[in-house]
Amino acid sequence: MSWRTVVVSRNAKLDYQLGYLVIRMESTTKIHLSELSLLILESTAISMTVYLLSELNKKKIKVIFCDEKRNPSSELIPYYGSHDTSAKIRNQISWSKLIKDSIWTEIVTEKIRKQSVLLKKLKKQEYKLLNQYISEIEFRDQSNREGHAAKVYFNALFGMDFTRAADNSINAGLNYGYGILLSIFNREVAANGYITQLGLFHDNMFNPFNLTSDLMEPFRILVDGLVYHLNLKKFEHDEKMSVLRILEREVGIEGRREFLSNAIRIYCKSVFDALNEGDSSQIRFNRDEL
Repeated sequence: MSWRTVVVSRNAKLDYQLGYLVIRMESTTKIHLSELSLLILESTAISMTVYLLSELNKKKIKVIFCDEKRNPSSELIPYYGSHDTSAKIRNQISWSKLIKDSIWTEIVTEKIRKQSVLLKKLKKQEYKLLNQYISEIEFRDQSNREGHAAKVYFNALFGMDFTRAADNSINAGLNYGYGILLSIFNREVAANGYITQLGLFHDNMFNPFNLTSDLMEPFRILVDGLVYHLNLKKFEHDEKMSVLRILEREVGIEGRREFLSNAIRIYCKSVFDALNEGDSSQIRFNRDEL
């Protein structure tokens, strides 16, 4: 089982040799692809061979490319993640609005529940209001309890002056963590043979990741809690490495402990089963108390 996350932060040449990722800097490091789960390229001074990219793609290893500010900007996604991709996409197109709305209602409810659990753990009394919002959720969240909960939740975590639109270290940390989560969900969507553009609730013509934006919602709270505890005053290399530690976290799902990436795999598969069989009770959320 792949488990390693590798971050290359400076000038390097990367290539492929006999099953290994070869990283050439002052010294040479070799990592077998069977061990590699995620490769993050933080520097624009990195060069790599197309042969290596092709092998990483075959092994479904997620590759994230960063911009000149070392923030995630793009990723490597295969065209075909499953042998029956064409059939899977036809199924995805035919998912009924009723079942998509039902699944979205479950996802939103779980997201607010996890937000409430985190606030309660941090002794923030606003968790009681979030519990009230949960009891008020309508089908497809037509009254936008998610939006109301988000405002209460982020103000409780980071102060009444905090907004998600502000340019600060907290938002930089949140966005970086969300970007990493998004890439893992993109990998799972592609590996299961679906496409990321067709969402359940998100339907922005300019968003290539509508489906993954839907699926990842309940997992954002893991990033929120991590950023809260880091108490960020700046967001540079060391802080990014601290956020990346979220990938080492184990969470509870289906009665056992799993690394986060494996829990996401189980969760995504359960959502696709629920969509294809029209049964939202099949969804398997992680049930940690954060």
